[in-house]
Amino acid sequence: MSFFHFQRWFVLGLSCLVMAWGLSGCLGNRSADIHDSFTSVTPTDEPEATLKFYFGGEKKAATDEVWAAVSEYVKGKGLNVKFSIQFIPWPEYYEKLLVMAAAGDRWDLNFDSEGSFRQMASRGSYMALDKLLPEYAPSLYRKYQMDGNLRSTTMNGDIVGLPWSIKMNQRPYAGWRVDLAEKAGIYRAPDSVKTVEDVDVLLQELKDAYPDSKVSRITALPFYVVREEWLDLGFHGLGIDMNDPEFKVQAIEQQLFYIEAAQMSKKWYENKILSPDSLIDRGDSAEQWRNGKVLFTLTSHEWAYAADLGFVDPNYRQQMSLLYPDKKQMNRSPISNVLAINRNSEHPELVLRFLDMMETDRKLYDLVIYGIEGKTYEKDGEQVIYPDNLSLSTSNYMDWGGQWALWNPRFIRSTETYPGDFWGEEARFAELPMNIDSPLEGLLLSDYAISKEVEKRAQLYENLGRSIEYGLVSDVEKEITAYRIKQQDSGLDVVIGEIQRQVNLYLASTQSE
Repeated sequence: MSFFHFQRWFVLGLSCLVMAWGLSGCLGNRSADIHDSFTSVTPTDEPEATLKFYFGGEKKAATDEVWAAVSEYVKGKGLNVKFSIQFIPWPEYYEKLLVMAAAGDRWDLNFDSEGSFRQMASRGSYMALDKLLPEYAPSLYRKYQMDGNLRSTTMNGDIVGLPWSIKMNQRPYAGWRVDLAEKAGIYRAPDSVKTVEDVDVLLQELKDAYPDSKVSRITALPFYVVREEWLDLGFHGLGIDMNDPEFKVQAIEQQLFYIEAAQMSKKWYENKILSPDSLIDRGDSAEQWRNGKVLFTLTSHEWAYAADLGFVDPNYRQQMSLLYPDKKQMNRSPISNVLAINRNSEHPELVLRFLDMMETDRKLYDLVIYGIEGKTYEKDGEQVIYPDNLSLSTSNYMDWGGQWALWNPRFIRSTETYPGDFWGEEARFAELPMNIDSPLEGLLLSDYAISKEVEKRAQLYENLGRSIEYGLVSDVEKEITAYRIKQQDSGLDVVIGEIQRQVNLYLASTQSE
């Protein structure tokens, strides 16, 4: 896996597995018609408008039926809208967003995350909401003011996104199919796989035991990133040493650990541990793990212990071990999951009114997140469960992708996937001493002044960097030396200089507050 795409894969590929929170019975008798649950209390004379939303993943079977019910419900509250809910598969999602925005396509709201959000925002793809947000979504705006997280979605003084409010940390865990490992006589004590060297030995044993299986599609680079406490800026392979008091911006290919990582990836590739098609494999990593297509994965605390992963076969079992437990790791950003309004939206005020209702109306929230009782969920006491013959893997609605940016901590419900005080445990894990908030949280980098240099850098990465990171080059050190020279000659100093300027300005602004 490339470093450029590691953060997106790790945060969002795993997010594709996330289930909805559950519903504890706000829609009445499950045998009643869905329409009987809604009472029109505030009719409106406004003309009907269609709001077009984009989310990632596969469209679930009951999506249109649920959102038709959402439309009827909000019409009864005075918001005369219907919804066109569109899904784009995760492997294509972020690239398609960029292409659609560049082409001037019109839509109203979309899910986004981290690096992609930064790119979209820096290119002016999202609408400024400074005036609209407090006017049309006052409750939501007050929540953001209380949370203090609008800084994370503010660029050049404009609010260009709507952040989430969940406290989490996604420091990586190594995970492997322990049912198959034990069958082959491979055993590991709990939490004993802590380093990339530990992982290397385990992967080789798994490959020896199952020579015809796909062991892993993950390069070695993410392990070294954690070991070296490298803070990824989410901007074309630039980062900062977490322990550097001067916050010096550097390129990842210039780091000594980059050579080590490439050498380990080469070893894995040559030993057929790293799948030969990993470089071009655009399949959903989380789905491949859930379906038993690979024997090893990287995941987070969320999926390592607390959540139901949703294996397609109940005989599959996993063992997890926290990597580099004493190393610093940044907590998840408020833009890990974020909503944004397209700059060409014709109905931004209606979108914000809808989101404000989601913030204050639990019945609407439950309907949007969980759907229709008896069709997309059932109840076991106060816990939400799947209807008969459905699960996380076969859900007809509950685990729809991209819903995470709509989550409201006040309305969290217990589910089969996230039982009990799951999110309280996640917050407590994020507060452990080695898990820290980023000092650059809220920094949205712009490539406006360096667009040509950035384009060259990105192209060189595609042509040369990816092959190095996947272990496909014959002489690692020679190829990295050549790659560094080419990046330097293409304007790396200009790129670093501009990003350093933006970092320094941001730090100065936060220190003056």
